[in-house]
Formats: sequence, C-alpha cells, structure tokens
Amino acid sequence: MSLSLPRRRALGAALAGLALPAVARAQPGPLTRIAFGSCADQTNPQPVWDSVLAYRPDLFLFMGDNVYADHMVRPADAQSLRAAYAATGEIEGHVRLRRDVPHLAVWDDHDYGQNDGGADYALKEISKSIFLEFWQAPPDDPRRGRDGIYDSRLYGETGQRVQVILLDIRWFKSPWRPTDSRNAPGKERYLPDDDPGKTILGERQWAWLAAELRVPAELRVIVSSIQVLADGHGWERWGNFPRQRQKLFDTLRASGANGVVLLSGDRHLGALYKETRGTPYPLLEATSSGINKFFPDSREEGSNRLGAVYGRPNFGTIDIDWREGRIALSIRDETGQPVRRTDARLAELKVV
Repeated sequence: MSLSLPRRRALGAALAGLALPAVARAQPGPLTRIAFGSCADQTNPQPVWDSVLAYRPDLFLFMGDNVYADHMVRPADAQSLRAAYAATGEIEGHVRLRRDVPHLAVWDDHDYGQNDGGADYALKEISKSIFLEFWQAPPDDPRRGRDGIYDSRLYGETGQRVQVILLDIRWFKSPWRPTDSRNAPGKERYLPDDDPGKTILGERQWAWLAAELRVPAELRVIVSSIQVLADGHGWERWGNFPRQRQKLFDTLRASGANGVVLLSGDRHLGALYKETRGTPYPLLEATSSGINKFFPDSREEGSNRLGAVYGRPNFGTIDIDWREGRIALSIRDETGQPVRRTDARLAELKVV
C-alpha cells in the first residue's frame, strides 16, 4: 500500500513534532476539567472534536483505538500503522486538539496492531516505536526504556493532586478463552478464564502499578483501554480473567490508594458503572467509546451499570469541584451535552 504525497507529508509532520505537544504539560492551576475518548476511525469524519474543544478541558486522555491500523492488513504491519497515523494527521479537529490541549495517550488493540491482541503480537516493538514517535515522547521518556507503554503523571499541589495512570492492556496480555460460537449473534465471544497463570498487566507492570498507587494524590484516574467493571457481555473485559480483576481491587486496597475512578473505551458505546463487590470502596467507571465508532442498537446486561448504554458518538468528562470535594463523571453526546452522569464525593472514595 503506497501513500500519496499529502499523506507522506502529513506523516512526516506528525512524526517530526511540528507544533504538536506530545504529553500534558505542567498546569498553572489544579485540574478541574478532564475529557477523554476512544475509538476514532481515521477513514471517517470525526466532528465530535468541535464539542471536545468547546468543553475547554485542562487535559484530554486518548484511551486507545486512536487509529485503526488493522483495517487493510490483519494484523497490522509497519506500513499500515504509519498510514493510519498519517491519515489521522490530516484530521483538523484532532490536530487542533493536540495543538491546543495538554493530552496523554495509550493504545488499545487497533492501534496496537492486532484485533483483541496481546503478548503474542509479533510487531509490537515496531508498533511501540511508531506510537511514541506520533505522540512525540521525548528522548528521555521512561517508556522508551521498558516493555509496553504504561505511564503515570501527577498534576497539582497538595490537596488538589490528580494522578493519571495509563495501563497497557496489550503488551503482556495472555490469550482470551474463546468459545466455539465465536461471533454468533447473541452468543458470547469469550468466556471467563480462572487460569491462575493468565495475566493482563504482566509481572513488571503489576509491580509498577502497586508502587504508583502509593504516590500521594487526592484523585486517581486509572485508564484501562478495556472495561474493568462491566459484566454484561462476552467481549474483551477484565472479568474474562476474574483473578486479575480481583488482583486489581486487592492492589488498590493494599496500597491504601484513595480517590480512584476508572476510565475505559473499546466497546463502541458510552456507559457508567458502579461496583462494590470485592472492592475497597465503591468504584466508579466511565466508558467512552467512540469518537466515531458506535453501535446504535447496543444492549448489555449487568446489575452494576448506572442507566442504559449510549450507542451514539460520544466523549467523556470529569468535572472536579475541589471546594466541595466532589466529582462528576459524564458521557457527552456529539453536541457536548451530558447524556449520562453520576456524581461522587471524594470523601466516599477511601479505603477503610
């Protein structure tokens, strides 16, 4: 697959870092408005960026499937990865957001390069290199010296500190347990697997996460590209490895990490969740997917979901009221209006 001259130039501009900040920069004040989203197909329009920019976030989180590199070649190769990023480099709203808004990024399967992929993806080193170039990671970025692209950043001063933890769900992940009825309508795609040898994060990332959770912060935003709390479907989710999900809850408890909220993407729908079973305190999760990939007739079972799923283009937001000690998690439609919302007091999100 050859690239046109405009796309070659766009890729060159994207990878050379022309006026596009790679990561979130130091903020003049505390974070009060965080936006997030996932699942942006570079071959189709992405009008939702206008509403994201109108929201005026202090920080935007790209939560994975930021490009779809495996549309033409499955799994993706270096050429299709570079072509996907080149096309994204031509999308005006995406370019404006990266130019004007501090941001962080992590991948999911389609920008990793293999649908539902994990540790066995043969080109993950190449994919990582292209990812870090596009998102303009500096030469001394710690991700360049370790496996995977997991990352953590801290914003704000004591009393108003926000820690953002971006988990890499792909690099170390064991294979899911498939069913014989894969892709059949109404059937499960994957089944829960209780194998104690299976992993999502891998030993090194687990140790890193436990250490990061001991960094002092009032609010912690943990980004998992796949859903953590959702139980009502058979697609990719932490519940497919129930021991790993419980390990996450136990790691939160053991670290004494207060103020955790979970963000996820992947599912081509928006939804909010609340879980109290096996958790150190009530855990909230906001799933925002997608920027332009969505299932308009989505249905999902599950007792811990807050309201119905939203099957239209969407992005998510966290509004932080430091004075009142409250946060609001919202799923917003293409115009920027909240269509799903839940609130919590930071005092309620504490290990007891």
